[in-house]
Amino acid sequence: MAKRDLLTQEQLTFALETLEGWSLLEGKLHKTFVFTDFIEAFGFMTRAALVAEAMNHHPE
Repeated sequence: MAKRDLLTQEQLTFALETLEGWSLLEGKLHKTFVFTDFIEAFGFMTRAALVAEAMNHHPE
């Protein structure tokens, strides 16, 4: 899959104004997720990992 371009400053500003809970932390997009238990958290992480792998994108 082709490498994706970084968001422009305008796109980043718009995203931060419209997406609930997201912020910029040390120059990177950041959001904290809270889950009721380990199973819910692990399921979310697994789904996110599969999407990231399909996109050839590996969040830190």
